[in-house]
Amino acid sequence: MGELIAVLSGKGGTGKTSLCAGIAAALAERGEQVLCIDCDVGLQNLDLALGLSNAGALSFLDICRGAYPLSAATRHPKYPNLAFLTAPVNCRAEDIDKAAFSDMLRTARAQFRYIFLDAPAGLDAGFQLCASLADRVILVTNGDAAAVRDAARTAQILEGMGKHDVRLVVNRTNKKLYKTMCLTVDDVMDEAALPLLGIVPNDPNVTLATVFDEPLLKYTKKGAAAACRRIARRIQGLPVPVSIR
Repeated sequence: MGELIAVLSGKGGTGKTSLCAGIAAALAERGEQVLCIDCDVGLQNLDLALGLSNAGALSFLDICRGAYPLSAATRHPKYPNLAFLTAPVNCRAEDIDKAAFSDMLRTARAQFRYIFLDAPAGLDAGFQLCASLADRVILVTNGDAAAVRDAARTAQILEGMGKHDVRLVVNRTNKKLYKTMCLTVDDVMDEAALPLLGIVPNDPNVTLATVFDEPLLKYTKKGAAAACRRIARRIQGLPVPVSIR
C-alpha cells in the first residue's frame, strides 16, 4: 500500500510547494511510483514547480466526482513514474467532500508508492483535510522568526490531531545570514520541537527553473536539487547524513 505524505507549513513563503515538487521528482527518478496532488484549492502552483504549467492537468475534484478514473492523472513527460492532479479553482476547501477525497486516496494507495498532498499554507480547512488523512507529515519552515513560531504552533496542532510521524525541513537556509543572526538549524529544531528530515539551501535555481518551466532536478544537480535528492533517500529509509552542500 502507498503512503500519504502531507507537506505543510504554518506560514506562506517557506518554499513548501517547490520542496514538495523536488522531493516527489527525486523519488520518481529513483524508480518509485509517485502521485502529486495540489490541495491548495483556488490557487494552483504545484504545476509550476513541477514544470507542468502547460499540461492542462485534471483537478482532484474531477477524480473524486467520478468524471475520470485516477489513471487519467497527468503523467510527467520527463518522469514517467510521476503523476499529477491539480487543485480545483471554483470551489472552497470547506466544500470538498472528505469521504470522496478519502476514497480517491484509497485508490491511489493501490497504484502509487508515495502520494504527496501539497497543502495550502495556514491552518484552515485545506490544512485540516490533508493533515487528517496523512500517514506522514513534512513540516516546512525557514529561519525567519515568524516562520519558526508558526511551525512550532503547527507542530502543536498536529500533535493534538494524533500525528506523530512529523519531520521538519528547514528550507532556504543561508549560512552567512544565519551567522549574522546568531542562528543555527538546531535553534530552529528546538523551537519547533521536531526531528529534522532535511536542510535545503537558498537557491536561485528554484526560481529560474520555474521561469523556464523545468523541474528543478532537470535544471540543476546542485543546491536545492541535491538537498531534495538527499531527503528523498531518507524518506525511503536510507541513512543519509543531514548537511548543507
